[in-house]
Amino acid sequence: MSWFSTARLPRPHDRDRQAVAWTRWDERAARPDDSSGIALLDSLFGNSPYLTETALQNPGFMTDLWRRGPDAVMTDLTAEVASVQQDATSGAVPDDIAARLRRLKRRVALGVAVADIADAWPLERITGELSDFASRCLRALTDSILLQLERDGQLSLGGRADAAAFTVLGMGKLGAGELNYSSDIDLILLYDRDAPALAGNEQLSRHFVRAARLLVQLMSETSADGYIFRTDLRLRPDPGSTPLAMSVQAAELYYESVGQNWERAAMIKAHPVAGNETVGAAFVAGMTPYIWRKHLDFAAIHDIHSIKRQIDAHRGGGTIKVLGHNVKLGRGGIREIEFFAQTQQLIFGGRNPSLRGRVTCRTLQALAAAGHITVKAADELTAAYGFLRRVEHRLQMIDDRQTHSIPADEAGVAALATFLGYETSEAFQAALLETLRLVESHYANLFEEAPSLAGPGGNLVFTGTDDDPGTLETLKSLGFRDPSAAAGIVRRWHHGRFRSTATARARELLTELMPGLLKELGSTAAPDQALLNFDLFLSNLPAGVQLFSLFKANPALLELLATIMGSAPGLAAHLARRTLLLDSVLSPDFYRSLPPAAEMTAELATILAGVEHEQDILDLARRWANDRRFQVGVQQLKRIVTPADAGLAYSDIAAATIAALCERVEQRFAEIHGGFHGQRLAVLGLGKLGSREMSATSDLDLIFVYDIPAGMEASDGAKPLSPIQYYTRLSQKMVTALTAHTNEGALYEVDMRLRPSGRSGPLANSLEGFETYHAQSSWTWEHMALTRMRVIHGPQALVERLTETVRATLCRTRDPGTLVRDVADMRDRIAQHAPPKSLWDFKHLSGGLFDIDFVAQYLALRHACAHPGILDPHPAEMLRRMAAAGLIERADAERLCATRTLLSDVQSLLRLTLNGDEAAFDANKAPEGQQRLIAATEGAADLSELRARIETETGMVRGIYERIIEAPAQAAGWQPRSRK
Repeated sequence: MSWFSTARLPRPHDRDRQAVAWTRWDERAARPDDSSGIALLDSLFGNSPYLTETALQNPGFMTDLWRRGPDAVMTDLTAEVASVQQDATSGAVPDDIAARLRRLKRRVALGVAVADIADAWPLERITGELSDFASRCLRALTDSILLQLERDGQLSLGGRADAAAFTVLGMGKLGAGELNYSSDIDLILLYDRDAPALAGNEQLSRHFVRAARLLVQLMSETSADGYIFRTDLRLRPDPGSTPLAMSVQAAELYYESVGQNWERAAMIKAHPVAGNETVGAAFVAGMTPYIWRKHLDFAAIHDIHSIKRQIDAHRGGGTIKVLGHNVKLGRGGIREIEFFAQTQQLIFGGRNPSLRGRVTCRTLQALAAAGHITVKAADELTAAYGFLRRVEHRLQMIDDRQTHSIPADEAGVAALATFLGYETSEAFQAALLETLRLVESHYANLFEEAPSLAGPGGNLVFTGTDDDPGTLETLKSLGFRDPSAAAGIVRRWHHGRFRSTATARARELLTELMPGLLKELGSTAAPDQALLNFDLFLSNLPAGVQLFSLFKANPALLELLATIMGSAPGLAAHLARRTLLLDSVLSPDFYRSLPPAAEMTAELATILAGVEHEQDILDLARRWANDRRFQVGVQQLKRIVTPADAGLAYSDIAAATIAALCERVEQRFAEIHGGFHGQRLAVLGLGKLGSREMSATSDLDLIFVYDIPAGMEASDGAKPLSPIQYYTRLSQKMVTALTAHTNEGALYEVDMRLRPSGRSGPLANSLEGFETYHAQSSWTWEHMALTRMRVIHGPQALVERLTETVRATLCRTRDPGTLVRDVADMRDRIAQHAPPKSLWDFKHLSGGLFDIDFVAQYLALRHACAHPGILDPHPAEMLRRMAAAGLIERADAERLCATRTLLSDVQSLLRLTLNGDEAAFDANKAPEGQQRLIAATEGAADLSELRARIETETGMVRGIYERIIEAPAQAAGWQPRSRK
């Protein structure tokens, strides 16, 4: 047997598997009658389960192969493939063609593998045979499918498949004739819609998409005979939004308008392999000006550099581990050699046609001949390419898996080393490391003057369609929990679907910003959500170049934007709607304190006075209020204001909005229904609005009270209404004005349950009814709520009257025993019906805000009769005044105030970062950045320390509550529900 030397065969690694395979062989066929045939089968049986199984299933073919050699056998297989192609053009159905090709594929795979293992063919012959077979399979199936469409009445081709003007472009390794042993094949499927045979067919896209689906299915699906080739169509233009097959005209438009540099690099290897190859060749020729540009400006060259700069390459050889290393995508791998060649082709190929080759190693030699790289570099990279491709082939031959990764364990590496012909695993690992470091060194020196676009400690590669393993590791290290989804979002930006990324310059700038942007987003409270929010922000931008340039010149602005996107979802949503707000962020005034509520009311009133349409009034009010709330939220995130100061600002914004909006609503209502001799309605604020402690997501606790002159039974307008009808409808309009969702978003949720008689009472109360109710019918808990009341809007006389009425109610003489029982019972009822959902449910927590406020409100109602000066809408201020008046131990007041500040501050930040109820916060699931942000608000090292502090302080508060309220209530005859 003269066609190979046994000295070149790898020895069998797994002797047990080898023995089992021989037993099975003996059951099927006679053993070879010479030692070289035995040695060849030993090599297969002891190293590759896949090749072993293929040989056992085809013993006659395997016998022919060792006797005659791969050259003769491949000649026969090529003739068989040609016969299948002939049958395809003669009307054989696609399923039959695919079945025959699957059986041929197993024999071709075995023949090529044997030639490779026996070192009978060079690398170029091995990859060439695989590529040629794949192309022939595609030709046979494509012709069969197109003719089937004609038989189904969907196309009219006159029996000629090429009349469909449907072409299959081989991309990547198939296009270059460099397929590896278990490659996917990357295809782009196009058709010329202007072809004569397609004229008048209104369903072309639908028919050709069907053809594309069937082609991919038949090429990829696995049967008992195996599969032909796994097939991937994701290299087509913008695969997320385009059909599987598209017209050449649409493809040309895409590449000319939004094609990226990595797509230019991919098109270098584009080559028609099936279908109407004339149409494919014409398309590729038409792409010449797009791929090969004779004139490149600095920005374009810089962007080409970015293909290389996104990979974290190290001059001098960084640390590379053999175990688990990806020889295709990892450091020093095959991709770096390909990018090394392609990036320089893109820059120099426009002026030098000799550099436009599709084959990697030939391109390296052409670059050397043209003086762009040294001959030494070309030779070393060519040798490295051959070595790494050989390693890749052996990896894939073992189990016919499309893998590129070295085994992650020493045993697996030892088996691979044996299969590659090495005596020891150590010798293979040394050779591999030397090669990887050599490639990385050459790659790192390419465009070495350009700054890196890699991330901190790893790749940031967003070219192509597949996730780069190194990039996923980098994204994970940056804090992203779903790095694959993050990579997909970034890749989508580069397809130019957004107005902000539609131009090449915008995408170039975005590429330059990427390391800094992802680093900043990764450092926020919720990196994955931050990226989604930034994606929404980009989608709403009218353009990108100006803003991206601004980010590049002003990194602090990018940092702020990232903080907003990842730490404050409410602010992020508003910024996504109002991207112009970024202009105001650059102004120093943006970071100054807000003007007083009266000034803001006048400011908004002036804005609203300029519009008449009701929808415009609502939209402008929302825009103004949400812009102001955005300003406060940003100041809070940047710690320019404390949470308490933010509460004052949020409350003043709410008060200004209520006053200006209600004024305008009342004016419009009066135009139809008249009025009652001037303004007669007041709006009372309670809860956090009353005490000026609102947060980013607080609702409004409101009461509407009106006062009309005696004797007026109806309004004086064109459509008069009785007082109760008038003010009920007016109040409802005001509530709607505050709560309705418009294109500018929402304003506030409104809670009216604190009005007299609660839900069963009228929406608006007359002054007389309000006074009578609180004089005769109101409950203790309603008086407690009134301690935080202030009048937000209304005529001055009514404001003063309501303030005095509430003060008189609070200063009423009370029975101490009844009062303390009522307060204790209300707190106990809340604890029973609304227990705390978590430690972070500060309102309901034992020793939390309810306990503190109940102490303040109880003492206020208990002592206001004799000490009216203790009253104030803010519970903490009341506690301080009570301590000064000797009504509570100063130490107790200080503890209650300090704990209230702690809980209120954390609650405020939680609501800002969650955009919702703080009780939903889960410390175990919260992103690390959010944990740091929350802990830092009170100077804690981490959440554990903050949690411990909260537990300690609320425990002490609960003790004070029990001493001041619960124990006296029990002494007065009250019992908790748990004891009843």
